[in-house]
Amino acid sequence: MLALTDWFARRPSVGAVADLNIPDAPAIDGARHLHSGKVRDLYELTSGEHAGDLLMVASDRISAFDFVLDTTIPDKGEILTRMSLWWFGRLSQLVPNHILSTDVPAGVRGRAVVCAQLTMFPVECVARGYLAGTGLVDYTATGQVCGIPLPEGLVDGSRLHEPIFTPASKAAMGDHDENVSYDAVVRAVGDESAAELRRLTLLVDTRAEEVARERGILLADTTFEFGSRADGTTVLADEVLTPDSSRFWPAAEWQPGRSQPSYDKQIVRDWLLSPESGWDRASGAAPPPLPDAVVERTRSRYVEAYELLTGERF
Repeated sequence: MLALTDWFARRPSVGAVADLNIPDAPAIDGARHLHSGKVRDLYELTSGEHAGDLLMVASDRISAFDFVLDTTIPDKGEILTRMSLWWFGRLSQLVPNHILSTDVPAGVRGRAVVCAQLTMFPVECVARGYLAGTGLVDYTATGQVCGIPLPEGLVDGSRLHEPIFTPASKAAMGDHDENVSYDAVVRAVGDESAAELRRLTLLVDTRAEEVARERGILLADTTFEFGSRADGTTVLADEVLTPDSSRFWPAAEWQPGRSQPSYDKQIVRDWLLSPESGWDRASGAAPPPLPDAVVERTRSRYVEAYELLTGERF
C-alpha cells in the first residue's frame, strides 16, 4: 500500500505530464506544498496543532479528456469541499473518515480540509447501480463488468438488479485507471482487505443511493478511496460523492437507452466535442478556453447538485 503523499503523487502532478497544464500551487503560510493533481493541491502542515498532518485544497480547476483547462469554474472547489463534508457527516456511522479539522488558513477557507496521513489502498473502489461509462463499454464488449456477468439486453442507463463492486487499478501519473477484477484486488491487497473494501464500498453506496433518491437524484455510479490508519482501521478518504467522483442523474429525466442528463462536467465535454469549439481531440492540441455561457451552465449544475442533495443554499 501507499502513504497518502505517495498515492497522491501517482496522480498527474506538476511537471509530470506537461500537457496537463496544471498551474503552480499557491504558497500557504505554515504549509509545505507536496503535490498538485488535476483539481486538488496537497500540502503538509509545518506548524500549529496539526503540524505533520495534511492540508487538502480543492481548486476551481476543471479537466476534460486528460487536459486541465485554462478556464476555471467559479466556486467549484468550495462546492466539492462542502459536499464532501456533508456526506462524510452522514456516513460517519458506517465508516470513519480522514477529516481532522476544517480550521484552515484564511486564503483557502471553505475549500480545504485538514486530513490524516494514511496508508492508501492502491485501488479505485467503484460501485455501480446503473450501466454507464466504462461499465457500459465493458458490458457491450464482453457482457461483463470487471468479470461480473450481467443479463443480456441491458442498454445505456439500465438499472442493475443490485449494485456491483467494479474496482479499477490506480494508474501511474498520466495513465488511465483501468477496470480490474475482484481477483486483481485480492492480489494487490490480500483477501481480508479486498473483502473489507468491497463491503464498505457497497455499504456506503447503498446508503448514499437512498439519500440521493429521496432528493430526486439517481446515483448511477461512484468512486471511493480508502486508506488505513496505523491501527489497521479502514478509513474513507479524499473526496466523496461529489459530481467529480460520482455520476448523478435527475431521477425525473431517467430514460434507459440514451445518455442521461447529469450533474457534472458533461456540459464541458459536449461543448469541446461540438463544431462550435473548433477543437480536434485527435490533434493533441490543448482545448480552447470555455465560453462564459458554458462556464455558467457548468457552475449552475454543480450548485444545483449541491443544493438538491444537501437542502442548503450555496
